[in-house]
Amino acid sequence: QLQLVESGGGSVQPGGSLRLTCTDSGFTLDTYAIAWFRQAPGKEREAVSCISSSDGRTYYPDSVKGRFTISRDNAKNTVYLQMNSLKPEDTAVYYCYLRRPIEGPTWGQGTQVTVSS
Repeated sequence: QLQLVESGGGSVQPGGSLRLTCTDSGFTLDTYAIAWFRQAPGKEREAVSCISSSDGRTYYPDSVKGRFTISRDNAKNTVYLQMNSLKPEDTAVYYCYLRRPIEGPTWGQGTQVTVSS
């Protein structure tokens, strides 16, 4: 059964870095594109990165481009989101996301990222 688990969130000062991790202990992720979303209080959930399953192509919106890097280690069944130069506006709950063609979307439980001085 697919159950995405995120970790790595926390509190950092502006300019700091965090690395988020998304994994699943019982489901192989390597054949699926994986995305990271975030949701700040009072705002809609937004995509912040995506990585393909086949060729490793990535996507970033302008708000995080050049600061966030998504990667995957299929041997560890893990997807990472490296976040550098963090800003207060990056504060949000970050979610890992995968969509299967028949079963539909699956979200992780989320991990809180707080950027504050």
